[in-house]
Amino acid sequence: MRLIRSLCVTCLAVGVGASSSPPMVSFDAMAHRPLSFERMGLKTFVQTAWDNARQLAELEQSVEDWNAECIALSPADECKRRLIVLPLDERFDPPSGSFSRDHVQTGDKMSLPKDFWTAILTTQAPVPWLFQVSKLTSHEDDGETKNEDEDSSIVSSSNIQSVVQKCVGGAIDFRSPGNYVFLPHWMMLAMGLRPRDVVEVKLTTTTPPGSHVKLRPHTSEFLQIKNHQAVLETELKHYSALTQGATIPFDYNGKRWYFDVVDLRSAPRGERVPMAKVQDCDIAAEFVTAKDKLKNKKPRN
Repeated sequence: MRLIRSLCVTCLAVGVGASSSPPMVSFDAMAHRPLSFERMGLKTFVQTAWDNARQLAELEQSVEDWNAECIALSPADECKRRLIVLPLDERFDPPSGSFSRDHVQTGDKMSLPKDFWTAILTTQAPVPWLFQVSKLTSHEDDGETKNEDEDSSIVSSSNIQSVVQKCVGGAIDFRSPGNYVFLPHWMMLAMGLRPRDVVEVKLTTTTPPGSHVKLRPHTSEFLQIKNHQAVLETELKHYSALTQGATIPFDYNGKRWYFDVVDLRSAPRGERVPMAKVQDCDIAAEFVTAKDKLKNKKPRN
């Protein structure tokens, strides 16, 4: 049953052909790129999909075993899981009228398994519910070595670089399959994650409230918007928390804008912190020199 379910995950459609009848396309979970029935032929297509499903089933089993052992040895860790990463997409967009509508990629919300909802009810965790995602330093969990030359649109971006080991965010829902977490693209990029990487996710109640944040726009064009401060304050409401070093996106006027989180201060003492809550906090935001202006500055002799 696990193998069949993994085959279904492997064969999720990710591409559309140019013709009115799209070719049969599935996802190569090992190479992180589409499989094409027309290009590969039936035999190779089926064999590759089956091999991917088998390896994915083994990965799922190893993650499930680790979680079961962790809970058995330390019941207090019921709010912590190792999960397989997949990219969040528009299929997770909430219904019309919801606050996070049309902000799947321009917010910090992730799709989590229902175990975390159970943990929230059990621990009576205070709102906002925040979840810390930690990048594992090795791939010993799945027993395989990743190819550094793998082609992945998730990890290649000129706007966001991998610089952080942890990120904090909220939940868009709790309907992810038991061994999976779906993350927005910017969060995957910030931690250098690929589809099928394994991360550790835990419910956290220790993230301090933020009092001040410094953001670096990637382009000075954003600062030329007449009401750019108001735009910032509006779009920040879609982030439950911020992580220093991460690059977060906003959408405004038909364009996506990127901002580096340069500095974070906590309330009430203004101490520098790596992560801070934004939701339900009176946080002041300011801009520092835009990234394109820094590139244009000539070094002094």
